[in-house]
Amino acid sequence: MAGRLTSILILCAGLTGSAMAAAQQGSDAPSPPPAPVVARVAAPEAHQGVASDGVHLYAIDNDRIGKYRLRDGQRVASWQGDRRLFPHMNSCTVAGRELVCAASNYPAVPQTSAVEFFDLATLRHLRTVSLGLGPGSLTVMDRHNGEWWAVFANYEGKGGEPGRDYRHTLLVRMDDQFRQEAAWVFPAQVLARFAPKSCSGMSWSKDGRLYVTGHDRPEIYELALPEAGSTLELRRIIGFASPGQAIDWDPVKPGLLWSIDRARNDMIGSRIDAER
Repeated sequence: MAGRLTSILILCAGLTGSAMAAAQQGSDAPSPPPAPVVARVAAPEAHQGVASDGVHLYAIDNDRIGKYRLRDGQRVASWQGDRRLFPHMNSCTVAGRELVCAASNYPAVPQTSAVEFFDLATLRHLRTVSLGLGPGSLTVMDRHNGEWWAVFANYEGKGGEPGRDYRHTLLVRMDDQFRQEAAWVFPAQVLARFAPKSCSGMSWSKDGRLYVTGHDRPEIYELALPEAGSTLELRRIIGFASPGQAIDWDPVKPGLLWSIDRARNDMIGSRIDAER
C-alpha cells in the first residue's frame, strides 16, 4: 500500500472493555491491558496529538500540522508556523470547515493561552483568539452540544506557576466568545495518575461520554459531569497503546479513537468499547 500508511486492519474487529473499577485504581496501580489497535499512520508531526474529520487525519506538533488522507496515509497538506508565535500547540479539533487548536506559551510563565483557527482544506492559518492569562495552560479545545470545552493544565515543576500544580487542572465550558460558563476539577484518582504532569487530551464521544488522557500513562479516563458539586466523576480507566497525549474520536466510525505514539511518530486508531 502506498505512502505512509504502515498498517490498517479491519475496523469491525471485536470490541474490548479493558475497564477497571475506579475504586481499585490507585496512583501505583498498573494500566489496564491496551485496547486493540486497528490502524497506524506514520506522520513526523505526530508529537502532540491528532484530530480526525473521518476522511483525513491531522497530526499536531508545537508549531506545525500535517494533513493525511486516511485511505492511503498520504500527506496532502501541511502548515509550518513561526516557533516564536506558536511555542506550544497541544491539540486540535474539527469544527465545521475549521481546525481549532489549543495553544499556550508552555513552558514559559506566567501561563498564557490562545485558540488558533486553521482552514480545514488548506491548513492556512485564519485567526487567533487570545485568552491571555488564565487558570493554567490551555491544552485542549473540543466542541460538544453547541459549546466549547477547554482544559487548562497545571504542572508540578516545569511549566507550572507557584501555588498551583497538577491538582489545579480545570475543565471549563465556554460560550462562542470563549467566556467561561462553568468549570469542574478532576477527581483525586485521576489527578494522582496525571502527576506530576496534567491533562493532555480530551474528547467527547458521539454518545455524550467524556474521555481524557494524561501526559504519559497508556490509559484513558472516562469521566462524567457530576449531578452536584464541582468534581468530575471517574467511571472507568481504559488501557490503550498511546502514552497519553491528545486524542480525538473519529466522527464517522463509531468506537474508533485516534491518538499518537510520539516515540514512533505514528497516529494510532484504537477500538474502544462503550461499556454500559
